[in-house]
Amino acid sequence: MRKRAAVLCGAAVMVAGMLTTAPADASAPRTARTASAAKLTWKKCGTADFPKLQCTSLKVPLDHAHPGGRKITLALSRVPHTAKTYQGPLLVNPGGPGGSGLALAGFVASSLPKAVAAQYDVIGFDPRGVGSSKPALDCKPGHFKPVRPDSVPSTPALEKANVARATSFAKACGTKYASLLPYLDTISAARDLDSIRQSLDAKKINYLGYSYGTYLGAVYAKLYPDRVRRLVLDSIVDPTGVWYDDNIAQDYAFNDRHLAFLAWVAKHNKTYKLGTDPAKVGAKWYAMRAALAKKPAQKKVGASELEDTFIPGGYYNGYWPHLAEAFAAYANDKNSDPLVKAYANFGAVDASGDNGYSVYTSVQCRDVSWPRDWNQWRKDNWAVYEKAPFMAWNNAWYNAPCAFWPTSSARPVDLSNHALPPALLFQATNDAATPYEGAVTVHHLLRGSSLVVEQGGGNHGITLSGNACLDKHLATYLTNGKVPHGGGDIDAVCKKVPDPAPSSTKALPSAARGSALHGLLGFRG
Repeated sequence: MRKRAAVLCGAAVMVAGMLTTAPADASAPRTARTASAAKLTWKKCGTADFPKLQCTSLKVPLDHAHPGGRKITLALSRVPHTAKTYQGPLLVNPGGPGGSGLALAGFVASSLPKAVAAQYDVIGFDPRGVGSSKPALDCKPGHFKPVRPDSVPSTPALEKANVARATSFAKACGTKYASLLPYLDTISAARDLDSIRQSLDAKKINYLGYSYGTYLGAVYAKLYPDRVRRLVLDSIVDPTGVWYDDNIAQDYAFNDRHLAFLAWVAKHNKTYKLGTDPAKVGAKWYAMRAALAKKPAQKKVGASELEDTFIPGGYYNGYWPHLAEAFAAYANDKNSDPLVKAYANFGAVDASGDNGYSVYTSVQCRDVSWPRDWNQWRKDNWAVYEKAPFMAWNNAWYNAPCAFWPTSSARPVDLSNHALPPALLFQATNDAATPYEGAVTVHHLLRGSSLVVEQGGGNHGITLSGNACLDKHLATYLTNGKVPHGGGDIDAVCKKVPDPAPSSTKALPSAARGSALHGLLGFRG
């Protein structure tokens, strides 16, 4: 629940005109424009970080089964190709569901080797309902306003209060967006991708997706295997567990990452002075949580907000020094200022976060069926909590609106695919948000795919974030389509990027790119 990156493109960009660039070779030919394909006019929308960005918008059917019906608008961004060799559009998605992808186009184009990026039109987009796409959802503004009830329902009153919050959110979405919710799902978003492809006059797309974006990309590939040229999936969703079981699997993995953080703090006792025994450091963390449950820091950070603040550390260890400093200040000196600042930076949810969460719940709750009996949620999550307490109930309440969602659910998509060109998969072995087993599953489902593993790595989103070995595999694939082949579950192994230095002022050089990427990745997974 980090604060989302600012959106780049406003709704004022109108659909008119036509793309003027043309492919320089036959490797990525354009289609004959169909009658339904829109004409796009790109306008400059560059920022200080990404000055080459251009933006436009595209109207697509709300219901792709009825293309002549109501239309919605997708916001698109682009960094155009500059090389004579043109390999077509590279669509990029940061995950979520609910993550804005407009800035990601600029990040990817500037992070790839220049010679590689120059061969692609790197295309970002806000999926339906997100950010600058219209309409953009915000079911219940301020849903995460502090201080929320303690996530651990240790009393009937706390459980009742948290159930009421989840029920109220689901009801608000149903009341406010009754006409939209039946069409907010991954299959509809995948069909939007094909509308983008058509609008770009491309016979095929290249695709790079992180996190939930791996599921979106794999669903697109299932629907349109003949329209995929190259497919890169980084930090891979297990499609056999969407979405209830995947969230429970996350709980165990995030607990392990929290233990890794505590061990790192203990290793750097000279800096943080919280002890050299990870178990005792952990006891101090939970003592801090208990104290904040009784008396929230500056009326902003209670127990639930503390979890929100430290959960991002499970996604990316570059945040560990900041989190450790806040932890140490509170535990050692009763100074809550750094903790409140850390909450503002990593845990607080702003308006874009409200939008992202609204789309997150709308898509996940619609995609597949969820248990509707709260007794099952109670039983399952208490069982998880006994073994993995760090995020169990926080994650349960985050997804609990799905127990009360007002729309019917679709069926999971069988992602097995024998019709694709070789796909390239990336996965860290200790990733918490998308545990390693899911990547192996998808590797087997996508025939001819190759899996590159970051051994011992725990970050979520690992390419273009400072690991030169991983990035070399990515650049090779985007240059010539070649993938490594090692046989078995793993085709290539890269060493993990070293853990951060104990002081946030002594960050490794790779940390800048890692922090930039993780500031752009989407909601929760």
